[in-house]
Amino acid sequence: MQEYASDIVSAIHTACKDEGFKHPNIVTECGRALVAHHSVLVFDVLGSSGFGNMDFKIKTGPKTSEALKELMEINENITRKNFQEAFHDAIQCKDEGLSLFNLGYLPLTERAWIEDLFWNICKKIAKIVESLDYVPDELEGLEPFLADVYYGNFSIFQSIPDHWAIKQLFPILPIQRLHQKPKKKVTFADITCDSDGKFDQFIDLRDVKETLEVHELKPNQPYYMGVFLLGAYQESLGDLHNLFGDPNAVHISMGKDGEYEVEQVIHGNSVKDVIGYVEYNRDDLYDKLRKVVKEAVKKKLVTSKESAQLLKIYDQRLQGYTYLENA
Repeated sequence: MQEYASDIVSAIHTACKDEGFKHPNIVTECGRALVAHHSVLVFDVLGSSGFGNMDFKIKTGPKTSEALKELMEINENITRKNFQEAFHDAIQCKDEGLSLFNLGYLPLTERAWIEDLFWNICKKIAKIVESLDYVPDELEGLEPFLADVYYGNFSIFQSIPDHWAIKQLFPILPIQRLHQKPKKKVTFADITCDSDGKFDQFIDLRDVKETLEVHELKPNQPYYMGVFLLGAYQESLGDLHNLFGDPNAVHISMGKDGEYEVEQVIHGNSVKDVIGYVEYNRDDLYDKLRKVVKEAVKKKLVTSKESAQLLKIYDQRLQGYTYLENA
């Protein structure tokens, strides 16, 4: 901070001295520097997807294609000596398999096996490439391309719009399992339907990296991430893209003894709040559904008990959070 202030003072001092102006009093409001630590976004990871996560057994038979057989052999025999040759052969086998499928000579199941085997081979090659001093040009972008996607329960456009709009980078890291070394490299996507709702650039020590090291997800165990240095502006800049409202907010103060105190909990927008912003009325929607359900009961498509449950669930969802909640 002192170096930053000194640079500003020095530049203005030099300019004034050169032009013969009296040195001014400098009043400035350096937004990010002052308020960056004001807020943190915490979100849970809902799930993941990726290439080559093989959790099945391939069954071969007399009609199994040569492309699949060759890919199985390549997958079993990749080494540091032959990984480039294996990569070229794998591409050729994959293309051959897709051509056979397009011509009607390959069943859908076998096409799926070929594609998953190909990506599994690429993952093995990417691990070899990590340890090399020189990476062949054709394999430079392999690691980020193969990274799994972790789906976060948040909206980039509502909570972190500067990342999308001006490519501002914010520190992102897990806030649990910190005693374990994260080994999985991933990118993040939010729960909007927009392909721009993602994190695929991250702060590195000297540059920008395309993946972030995190932990493996464990079944039925929550996994939380924190996005830091958001300041005071992201929330005011955010919009209702895909009708995701403000997230829940917790105001925390720190005492002189270093202990924290939760001063206030502010609940985020409900579905009813958000649809109201776009000129839909909760009572009108509920009444329309009630009439449809009533007609369905008359036609004996649902029972009276089922209709009551449906209306209750609908009303609960209208009153509920716009983000996904645990049942």
